[in-house]
Amino acid sequence: MTAGLVLLMSATSTPAIRPIHAQDAKSIVGRSSTVYRSLASLSADFVQVIDNPMIDSAESRGTLIQAGPSKLSMRFTDPPGEAVVIDGRYVWVYTPSTVPDQVLRLAVPSGGPVYGYNLLAWLLDRPAERYTANYLRQEKAGNRTLDVVELIPAVPDLPFDRAVLWLDREDALPRRLEITEKSGALRTLALSNLRVNRKIPDSTFKFPVPSGARVVDQ
Repeated sequence: MTAGLVLLMSATSTPAIRPIHAQDAKSIVGRSSTVYRSLASLSADFVQVIDNPMIDSAESRGTLIQAGPSKLSMRFTDPPGEAVVIDGRYVWVYTPSTVPDQVLRLAVPSGGPVYGYNLLAWLLDRPAERYTANYLRQEKAGNRTLDVVELIPAVPDLPFDRAVLWLDREDALPRRLEITEKSGALRTLALSNLRVNRKIPDSTFKFPVPSGARVVDQ
């Protein structure tokens, strides 16, 4: 099954930028979290790769749109038609490339982000409470400077062992995530063409069940 996300800059929404000390990983991640949580909306193109030692690698791509902490749309162009949509009440997961006649519906848990699908919230919602941060290195991507930071879970029950974030030094938003899951799979999510604080139609976060598909509650 294709996993989603879930998965962020305008100068007007970014807090005043201060000099960043390379080894101050906690501060770097905290600034990114503050920016992320302040956004009214985020849109980005994504490429996701899942390297699983037990099966072949899978690559997917599409567009991610998020509005606030409880609404997410992850629509795939490859595989075409696949979607993960969080409407504030339910998570809808549709993977016609593998199960064309079924839609999974999961209730959104109260009190926190949907960790199975919203990768950005996994990592940037109150990270100081959940992770130990370590600074790895600085990288250049075109004319952008990125701080590469490692997050190690500091609380039980998170479904991964390690995450690495590439955070833009100018706007504090992630351009790349690498998550080592407990299954041994490595999930990489690359974000591009980020747009923030645009008005998002309500219909973006509605999932019409395709004709002939049955809804399976989990």
